[in-house]
Amino acid sequence: MDLQTRKLNLISYLAQLQDEIVIERIEKFILRKQKEEFDIEPFTVEELIQRIERSDNDFKKGKYKTQEEIEKLSAKW
Repeated sequence: MDLQTRKLNLISYLAQLQDEIVIERIEKFILRKQKEEFDIEPFTVEELIQRIERSDNDFKKGKYKTQEEIEKLSAKW
C-alpha cells in the first residue's frame, strides 16, 4: 500500500472515530512532533566562537577532509 493510500485510510478512520481519549492522544502526539521539529535554539555568541576556534584548530592540525574526499565517501552511501 502506498503512502497516499495509507494517508487517505487514516483520514477516513479519524473521521469516523468517536473515542475522545484516542483523539486527544493523537493530538498530543502531533503537537509534540511539531514542537520537536521547531525546538532548535541558535548558538549563543560564546558557543559560536568556541566552534569557530575548534574548527580553526582542527584545520591547522590537518583534521579535515577535502571536497573530493567527502564526495567519494558520500558516493558509498
